[in-house]
Amino acid sequence: VQLQASGGGLVQAGGSLRLSCAASGQTFNIYYMGWFRQAPGKDREFVAGIGSSNDNSYYADSAKDRFTISRDIAKNTIYLQMNSLKPEDTAVYYCAAGGPYIGIPMTFKLYQYWGQGTQVTVSS
Repeated sequence: VQLQASGGGLVQAGGSLRLSCAASGQTFNIYYMGWFRQAPGKDREFVAGIGSSNDNSYYADSAKDRFTISRDIAKNTIYLQMNSLKPEDTAVYYCAAGGPYIGIPMTFKLYQYWGQGTQVTVSS
Protein backbone atom coordinates (compact mmCIF):
# COMPACT_ATOMS: atom_id res chain seq x y z
CA VAL A 1 0.00 0.00 0.00
CA GLN A 2 1.27 3.45 -0.94
CA LEU A 3 -0.18 6.68 0.42
CA GLN A 4 0.24 10.05 -1.26
CA ALA A 5 -0.74 13.09 0.79
CA SER A 6 -1.23 16.59 -0.52
CA GLY A 7 -2.89 19.88 0.29
CA GLY A 8 -0.74 21.42 2.98
CA GLY A 9 0.37 25.02 2.93
CA LEU A 10 0.49 28.36 4.72
CA VAL A 11 -2.73 29.91 5.96
CA GLN A 12 -3.68 32.66 8.37
CA ALA A 13 -5.39 31.87 11.64
CA GLY A 14 -9.10 31.33 11.10
CA GLY A 15 -8.54 30.06 7.59
CA SER A 16 -9.14 26.66 6.03
CA LEU A 17 -7.21 23.94 4.26
CA ARG A 18 -8.15 20.57 2.83
CA LEU A 19 -5.72 17.70 2.89
CA SER A 20 -6.04 14.71 0.59
CA CYS A 21 -4.54 11.26 0.78
CA ALA A 22 -4.76 8.77 -2.07
CA ALA A 23 -4.09 5.10 -1.46
CA SER A 24 -2.83 2.70 -4.09
CA GLY A 25 -1.61 -0.86 -4.24
CA GLN A 26 -3.20 -3.61 -2.13
CA THR A 27 -5.88 -1.38 -0.69
CA PHE A 28 -7.99 -4.39 0.34
CA ASN A 29 -5.65 -4.57 3.35
CA ILE A 30 -6.94 -1.24 4.58
CA TYR A 31 -9.59 -1.29 7.31
CA TYR A 32 -9.22 2.26 8.52
CA MET A 33 -7.35 5.42 7.59
CA GLY A 34 -6.43 8.49 9.52
CA TRP A 35 -4.43 11.64 9.97
CA PHE A 36 -1.71 12.25 12.48
CA ARG A 37 0.40 15.32 13.01
CA GLN A 38 3.75 16.13 14.52
CA ALA A 39 4.93 19.56 15.55
CA PRO A 40 8.62 20.30 16.16
CA GLY A 41 9.74 18.86 19.47
CA LYS A 42 6.47 17.08 20.07
CA ASP A 43 5.24 13.53 19.74
CA ARG A 44 3.16 12.40 16.81
CA GLU A 45 -0.51 12.75 17.71
CA PHE A 46 -3.74 11.40 16.34
CA VAL A 47 -6.00 13.93 14.64
CA ALA A 48 -8.85 12.00 13.03
CA GLY A 49 -9.63 8.56 11.68
CA ILE A 50 -12.24 6.93 9.50
CA GLY A 51 -13.48 3.43 8.85
CA SER A 52 -15.29 1.99 5.88
CA SER A 53 -17.95 4.71 5.74
CA ASN A 54 -18.22 8.41 6.47
CA ASP A 55 -20.47 7.58 9.42
CA ASN A 56 -17.63 5.78 11.12
CA SER A 57 -15.14 8.42 12.16
CA TYR A 58 -13.38 9.59 15.26
CA TYR A 59 -11.65 12.80 16.23
CA ALA A 60 -9.13 13.98 18.75
CA ASP A 61 -10.55 16.62 21.07
CA SER A 62 -8.37 19.24 19.37
CA ALA A 63 -10.04 18.51 16.03
CA LYS A 64 -13.67 18.17 17.05
CA ASP A 65 -16.02 20.80 15.62
CA ARG A 66 -13.28 22.20 13.36
CA PHE A 67 -12.01 19.32 11.25
CA THR A 68 -13.97 16.85 9.14
CA ILE A 69 -12.57 13.61 7.80
CA SER A 70 -14.23 11.92 4.85
CA ARG A 71 -13.55 9.00 2.55
CA ASP A 72 -14.20 8.39 -1.12
CA ILE A 73 -14.14 4.62 -1.41
CA ALA A 74 -14.22 4.63 -5.22
CA LYS A 75 -11.12 6.83 -5.36
CA ASN A 76 -9.36 5.19 -2.38
CA THR A 77 -8.92 8.68 -1.04
CA ILE A 78 -9.52 10.36 2.28
CA TYR A 79 -9.79 14.05 2.99
CA LEU A 80 -9.32 16.24 6.02
CA GLN A 81 -11.19 19.51 5.84
CA MET A 82 -9.68 21.85 8.41
CA ASN A 83 -11.57 25.00 9.34
CA SER A 84 -10.95 27.72 11.92
CA LEU A 85 -7.26 26.88 11.92
CA LYS A 86 -5.12 28.00 14.84
CA PRO A 87 -1.36 28.55 15.11
CA GLU A 88 -1.18 25.48 17.35
CA ASP A 89 -2.39 23.38 14.40
CA THR A 90 0.98 24.00 12.75
CA ALA A 91 2.64 20.63 12.14
CA VAL A 92 3.56 18.07 9.55
CA TYR A 93 0.41 16.08 8.84
CA TYR A 94 0.72 12.42 8.00
CA CYS A 95 -1.81 10.19 6.33
CA ALA A 96 -1.91 6.64 7.62
CA ALA A 97 -3.78 3.41 6.99
CA GLY A 98 -3.99 0.04 8.66
CA GLY A 99 -5.88 -3.05 9.71
CA PRO A 100 -7.24 -5.57 10.52
CA TYR A 101 -8.31 -4.29 13.95
CA ILE A 102 -11.84 -3.41 14.86
CA GLY A 103 -12.61 0.25 15.32
CA ILE A 104 -10.44 3.28 14.62
CA PRO A 105 -7.22 3.19 16.59
CA MET A 106 -5.74 6.38 17.96
CA THR A 107 -2.24 4.96 18.36
CA PHE A 108 0.17 5.25 15.46
CA LYS A 109 1.47 1.75 16.24
CA LEU A 110 -1.66 0.18 14.71
CA TYR A 111 -1.21 1.93 11.37
CA GLN A 112 1.08 -0.05 9.08
CA TYR A 113 1.15 2.30 6.11
CA TRP A 114 2.23 5.94 6.08
CA GLY A 115 2.35 8.79 3.60
CA GLN A 116 5.23 11.20 3.27
CA GLY A 117 3.73 14.04 5.32
CA THR A 118 2.57 17.48 4.29
CA GLN A 119 3.39 20.72 6.10
CA VAL A 120 0.60 22.85 7.50
CA THR A 121 1.60 26.26 8.81
CA VAL A 122 -0.90 28.59 10.45
CA SER A 123 0.25 32.15 11.00
CA SER A 124 -1.16 34.35 13.75
